[in-house]
Amino acid sequence: MSQPVLDPRALARHLEAKQFIDGKLVAGKSGQTFDVNSPATGELVGKAAAGDAADVAAAVSSAAAAQAAWAKVPARQRGKLVAECGRLVDEHKEELARLVALETGKALRTESRVEAGVLADAFHFYGGLGSELKGETVPFNPDMLTMTVREPIGVVGAIIPWNVPMMLMALKIAPALVAGNSVVVKSAEEAPFAVLRVAELMGRILPPGVFNILSGMGPECGGPLVAHPKVGKITFTGSVETGKIIYRAAAEKLIPVTLELGGKSPMIVMDDADLDKAVAGAISGMRFTRQGQSCTAASRMYVQRGIHDRFVTALKAKVDAMKMGDPLDETTDIGTIVSRQQYEKVNAYIATGRKEGGTAHECSAMPADAKLAKGLYVRPVIFTGLPKDSKVVREEIFGPVTAVMKFDTFEDALAAANDSEYGLAATIWTKDLKTALDGARRLQAGFVQVNQNLVVQPGLSYGGVKTSGLGKEATLEAMLEHFTTKKTIIVNMA
Repeated sequence: MSQPVLDPRALARHLEAKQFIDGKLVAGKSGQTFDVNSPATGELVGKAAAGDAADVAAAVSSAAAAQAAWAKVPARQRGKLVAECGRLVDEHKEELARLVALETGKALRTESRVEAGVLADAFHFYGGLGSELKGETVPFNPDMLTMTVREPIGVVGAIIPWNVPMMLMALKIAPALVAGNSVVVKSAEEAPFAVLRVAELMGRILPPGVFNILSGMGPECGGPLVAHPKVGKITFTGSVETGKIIYRAAAEKLIPVTLELGGKSPMIVMDDADLDKAVAGAISGMRFTRQGQSCTAASRMYVQRGIHDRFVTALKAKVDAMKMGDPLDETTDIGTIVSRQQYEKVNAYIATGRKEGGTAHECSAMPADAKLAKGLYVRPVIFTGLPKDSKVVREEIFGPVTAVMKFDTFEDALAAANDSEYGLAATIWTKDLKTALDGARRLQAGFVQVNQNLVVQPGLSYGGVKTSGLGKEATLEAMLEHFTTKKTIIVNMA
């Protein structure tokens, strides 16, 4: 399919039971598949190939064979090819947005088109950084020419999540490819098709074997990828529990890893904040249009006592005005939870919050369309009155559930915000510059914003501290530090 395909169901049928290995779509070795269902209707989107160790072996073999020649391509030329991939996926942006909306339940207008745009932007961003793969000269001894050079690692294994699969894949594969590595991706079980279509498009531009993608379950497909002896680097985004498993497996091989894991991101709103801007920031920060399915979701909101009640009232009114519905409907603001397992987990947390004494302010309204009756819809919930040791306050939910809590002093807010095992993102809302800078310095998070709540963007260093992960993504630094090795060369001229 060379032209954009705007019917996502037809595109899914085209991709059924396929992997992308050595530059082409191929069937899985075992012939086994698994169902991918629409979370909005329950309908079968398509059957994805259930990859296993044999598929991993084929993909890694292809990647290893292609990598040596790819590394010899001048870095700027590699960058141009990656940027050309960006141009091509941008031409297919609408079809990719529709396909990811169908398989994940993310609303097309508010979420899926945005993700497809950032996908292209990431390729363009990294495509322009080929000239930055520089070494250094070192003044060690006048009689010795001493320098360092950056070299690719080899084969990189990338394991991606389902919430923003295309964007997070791009932030891993684009720097790896520009740096001269080849890549094997394991997609998320819930969202295998859109990223597979991206691979098919990239196959028109990149040499065969440089980029490969597999679908399958974690133990059967992801595990063998991490363990494969020819894989020299793992980059993973997902849960803390899975990240620890991958870290242990990588340690057995003594290979580097990048881990972008969970979050329980605090939002601190001071009495002097612009209330309208803070409420708008809570809407975007909590990722309500993504049903809260984000590592950086502002799921802990600390609001100073003087404006707490007004903040909650205004926030609820704004979320009430958002429409839940068919993800492919242009009028829909909020789609669905991605899977039955996640749906049940989110509802269990809501029930727990009620048992813990919180008041659950349910927002928006369930879709009226009968065809969506089996959809995995959850009304957004704003909790008030929860104790600080509540599970809803302390644990990552990955759903449209946030807790709003009162505080008196800035010190109280900082202490509460830092009282977490996580440290991914945080925001402060205030008109006082001293408070803003002091808080930004003292918050234990890798990504802190003041009076705004942007999502991850190419060019902004992104990554957490504590159990939120290891390493940074989305910048030149990420390409140099995570996808190359530094070699020292000394030439004795005496």
